[in-house]
Amino acid sequence: MALTETPMQAERARTIYEKSKPGRRAAALPAAEVPEKPLAELIPENLLRAEPPRLPEIAEPEIVRHYNRLSRRNFDLDSGFYPLGSCTMKHNPRLNERVAALPGHARLHPAQDPRRAQGALELMWLLQESLSEICGLPHVSLQPSAGSHGELAGLLLTRAYHADRGEERTKVLAPDTSHGTNPASVTMAGYEVVKVATNEQGGVEMDDLRARLAENEGEVACLMLTNPNTLGVFDENIAEIAKLIHEAGGTLYYDGANLNAVMGHSRPGDMGFDIVHVNLHKSFSQPHGGGGPGAGPIAVSDRIEPYLPRPQVVRRDGSNGHGPFFDLDYERPKSIGRLRGFQGNFGVFVRSLAYILSLGGDGLSEASETAVLNANYLKARLAEGRAGERLPIAFDRHCMHEFVLSGKPMKRDLGLATLDLAKRLLDFGFHPPTVYFPLLVEEALMVEPTETETKESLDAFAEAIEKILAEAEGDSEIARIAPYTTPVRRLDEVKATRQPVVRQQLD
Repeated sequence: MALTETPMQAERARTIYEKSKPGRRAAALPAAEVPEKPLAELIPENLLRAEPPRLPEIAEPEIVRHYNRLSRRNFDLDSGFYPLGSCTMKHNPRLNERVAALPGHARLHPAQDPRRAQGALELMWLLQESLSEICGLPHVSLQPSAGSHGELAGLLLTRAYHADRGEERTKVLAPDTSHGTNPASVTMAGYEVVKVATNEQGGVEMDDLRARLAENEGEVACLMLTNPNTLGVFDENIAEIAKLIHEAGGTLYYDGANLNAVMGHSRPGDMGFDIVHVNLHKSFSQPHGGGGPGAGPIAVSDRIEPYLPRPQVVRRDGSNGHGPFFDLDYERPKSIGRLRGFQGNFGVFVRSLAYILSLGGDGLSEASETAVLNANYLKARLAEGRAGERLPIAFDRHCMHEFVLSGKPMKRDLGLATLDLAKRLLDFGFHPPTVYFPLLVEEALMVEPTETETKESLDAFAEAIEKILAEAEGDSEIARIAPYTTPVRRLDEVKATRQPVVRQQLD
């Protein structure tokens, strides 16, 4: 087929440095009204640069146009449906953005004395209390800055717990459906991963779990589990799993990436989990993608609490007739220490608490109910027609917030890989679902519609997949070289991985 470049494809993206011209400015600063001092008197000489940094010189209109063009070269949730499995790409209410932008929140210095940051500390304490109730665990730290950071924190807490008991355990169990960050975090924490198999229903294979515990008796530090898991399946054996792990002396860790499916209906603490990380940037309305910012607070049981990162945000009783006040508690002798500078991404905390308070407990429950309803509706739609034949459900049972399709028949019958379908969806105005994960599903396509999508959006997505499959029956080459309408056509992903260009050489 003949291909015509779109204007955005024809325009080579240039960096801000390439647009720079000496002498151009976006603003003219007034003369200083105080006597100037040499920098050496203000900054220690060993911290001064040998020469000024090379910064782009560019006029304000060009700055605005540059970043506007960049924004249009990306797919975003404001542009269309974004069913990226296990990422919970739901609409983030603009009200929360307005609250986070209030000067008292946006301009608060992170090194402010706690006595002069009582409002911020109270907000963080209230968020801790809210997450504690949602997770069913009594103690929360807000320090981790991402889900993966929360995973690492949970494993460091596990190590501290066992070390305090005089134990040196070396193995962490993880199902073969676990998020890829789980084994990565295990390795970073100095443990060895032991894989646990999945049963025919999509849950943990209990006989295999027992076998792994027996083979590694006395060495298992923890089991990392997502419930519902990445297949979108809630594991009904969770109580028995918790019993087995605790009897083996291990901790039970809950990967909270899929918490959006169960808020207000089930709590990890009630299931028997000791440690939970919560993705505020997924379930609690912080916009995410592109590397951040995010937050991965951890909630823990009483036996793990002594090892939480320091400082902790606490509420203390007042004296001399004064009411309670909020403080940072550094006196934690068994703590694993700091996980980051300052207390976390405060703007994320503001948005998340605003979301929780605006919805309330009933609203959070309804959000999860709608997320599950949308997922099951879309799953039913995709079980019809060509999609049902070429993209069967990997584990065909009632799902929670997401489900996984297998493109194996599509590849066999049409020569169309899951990646080809994903790329072609971009031409229909949809961001592709997660592809090739979980690894145990051949040609996997993981779909998470979230609660903020309408029935019309879900129907349009199902119809787009039907059209792509019908098109491929006539000419599969169309999808194999898609997309056509995006700012950049299909990339050499292998080369991009093995030979990435991450630094620009300046003249």
